[in-house]
Amino acid sequence: MSPPALSIIVIFHNMQREAPRTLFTLSRSYQKNISDLSYEVIAIDSASTQPLSPELVRSFGDNFRHEYFATDSVSPVAALNHGVSLAAGEFVMIMVDGAHLLSPGVLSNATKALSLFPNPFVATLPVHLGPGRQDKTVAAGYNQQEEDKLLASVDWKADGYELFRLTGSPSDASLGWFGCLFESNCFAMRKSTFEKMGGFHPRFQSRGGGLCNLDFFRQALESPDLDYILLLGEASFHQMHGWAPYPLQQFHEEYAAIRGRPYDRPRRRPFYLGALSDQALRLTRISAKAGLEWWEK
Repeated sequence: MSPPALSIIVIFHNMQREAPRTLFTLSRSYQKNISDLSYEVIAIDSASTQPLSPELVRSFGDNFRHEYFATDSVSPVAALNHGVSLAAGEFVMIMVDGAHLLSPGVLSNATKALSLFPNPFVATLPVHLGPGRQDKTVAAGYNQQEEDKLLASVDWKADGYELFRLTGSPSDASLGWFGCLFESNCFAMRKSTFEKMGGFHPRFQSRGGGLCNLDFFRQALESPDLDYILLLGEASFHQMHGWAPYPLQQFHEEYAAIRGRPYDRPRRRPFYLGALSDQALRLTRISAKAGLEWWEK
């Protein structure tokens, strides 16, 4: 059997509620225009105290497999690097936080982008489910129960672009497709490029990996030989899970100790590939105004 063209590595930790939804959005029954795409999904369960069932993972397709990664670390870095080492595909797609739902054109459009550029780095926009940034809306009562009601209010499993109706804004200060991204929770590239970059730096050991994802994104965008492509009209939607305030000062101190410089977002505008659904127009309008104003400043 020929190896898959694309290997998708998703990291889970105690996500019994969130994982089935995420895995569904990676399935052939949800993603659009991928009948010719050969891909595998490697679900890495990073030391969960309530591990996912391998049978649950396989229920989404025979190209899905479960791997339990035993570790004492509260960081996903080692689990993620291990997942990439298992990948059989020429290209890898990486989801550091398995709580993210994908819009239904991510796989088809990412595959197109990967084929168009010699050394591609393909990113998706991260957004939060709910009326705004979850670090702020949680203070106003947004929680998993409210999110369950929100997800039940639209038929997103039939048309994943309906998820855009359930988000109030880009999830962070990146300001959307036309702003300045500083991370992506679903990105793709050649496996050989990931390995050449050294993978995720093993010294990021803070809870959740600290700034590990921002660090890798910065390294990629600061690499002049990588082509940075952003999927227009596609996104990953963050589900609420195990929320607690992040010790941002500690994260930044860890970053500076590793890299020898303070963290700052990379200033680089992408190539765009994709199309806008009707549901995404509102977010596009917000991004076009706020994001482009950011660049003008």
